[in-house]
Amino acid sequence: MAFANFVALLCFLTTSIFTVKGEVRRFPDTISFGVATASYQIEGAWNVSDKGESIWDRFTHTTGLIEDGSNADVACDSYHQHKRDVEMLKELGVDYYRFSISWTRILPDGFSNRLSQDGIAYYDTLINDLLAANITPYVTIYHWDHPQCLQDLGGWANPMMVDYYTDFAEVAFEAFGDRVKHWLTFNEPFVICNQWNGMTAKTPSVGMSGIADYLCGHNLLKAHAKTYHLYDDVYRPTQKGRIGWTLSTHHYEAASRSPADREAAERAMQFELGWFGHPVFSSEGDYSQILKDRVNQKSSEQGYPRSRLPEFTSEEVAYLKGTCDFFGLNHYTTYLVRMPTMALKSSKAGFEDDLGVEKFVDPSWPSSAWVKVVPWGFRNLLNWIRNSYNSPEIIVFENGFPDQGDKDDVGRINYYNGYMNALLDAMEDGCNVTAYTAWSLMDNFEWSMGYTKKFGLYHVDFNDPMRTRMPKASTMYYKSILETRTIERD
Repeated sequence: MAFANFVALLCFLTTSIFTVKGEVRRFPDTISFGVATASYQIEGAWNVSDKGESIWDRFTHTTGLIEDGSNADVACDSYHQHKRDVEMLKELGVDYYRFSISWTRILPDGFSNRLSQDGIAYYDTLINDLLAANITPYVTIYHWDHPQCLQDLGGWANPMMVDYYTDFAEVAFEAFGDRVKHWLTFNEPFVICNQWNGMTAKTPSVGMSGIADYLCGHNLLKAHAKTYHLYDDVYRPTQKGRIGWTLSTHHYEAASRSPADREAAERAMQFELGWFGHPVFSSEGDYSQILKDRVNQKSSEQGYPRSRLPEFTSEEVAYLKGTCDFFGLNHYTTYLVRMPTMALKSSKAGFEDDLGVEKFVDPSWPSSAWVKVVPWGFRNLLNWIRNSYNSPEIIVFENGFPDQGDKDDVGRINYYNGYMNALLDAMEDGCNVTAYTAWSLMDNFEWSMGYTKKFGLYHVDFNDPMRTRMPKASTMYYKSILETRTIERD
């Protein structure tokens, strides 16, 4: 079947079968739409030219901990197929494309003393092609894939990573800042320091939850602030861009109206979103009092001479406050939370022990893999951010649904319908949301899940050396929303 005919068929199927019939709602003109990817997940070409080894190259090649035993050595081969990626973005009609830069493709040795001209040329071409297609580039400087040589020095447990990272960011500003006006310093600091910490390479932090994760977060916050001020002081005056980061979080809803469960839900929000959000977005700055008090209490009970959560000086608190031009948010699902019926004391440090709440889901919620479909949780989360941080501008940088790679992906359509309706509800509540980003442009390497789960709007044939991309039903669904700026109420 010719590609154009295939697209036409999908359009027919999407509009005639999969759309949800109901009230038509319109998005305001103030919101823009895009899609996202990440360098390690799509680029492949892991050892092409002088590219260095990243922590994910080493991890996938040596540990055997990827669910299907795969790696991203080729992945979607976007290093060679990026022009097709831009064609897909044009087909969708997105306003912007969020992608990330591979640290080791730009700085093969990890340090800024040697630049890869091939790596810079690759991103130059991508950026120029996007701008020629009237698609705005949103660039994530770091999406989990730092150089293995820096991990060998301790990774984010090493305070020198603050300087190494800032040097890398400055190279990006110098090379691309004349055209890139939207920057993200980090993708999902919580995941970097909590879920992956000690897993992505052999480091001293292995098995040190409750210590290494807080140290990682402390250094990462400093790296973000230093990079923000570098851009603000040196590059913003001439490049006229914006810079922030994107924080990931589940929404945590109290399991009951009891004060204890409400306390548990707030504690969960402060431990996940507030860990990195509070120092930057709150009026007082610093880690939240909830986080500080809990870790201090648990550290004391376990015999530590001081809190396992590092402290900021008053100067550092002031330096961190306000170091984002917007509130970037990645969100997928919701959990219910309650206070344990019996508080358990542990002699061993651990993040979950510090948190000390029970998380669970309603078995009636639709689900796929780890994602439970709870649109009202998204609305409540956006309102929590509005109420906690004085109504910041919110840009949703990831939201999406996993499946087995179905081309007639009804589950993904229903997910987007529900969550984008919840987004509109939150905007009507007063939340200042200015952009929404679907994860992901295409099926790709999903970290520890390998290729067992797919989030893409476009199907990728990983058995084809050309990694052929084809639209799914959700492609046309999302395209229709962008064209009409309307959605049917779920």
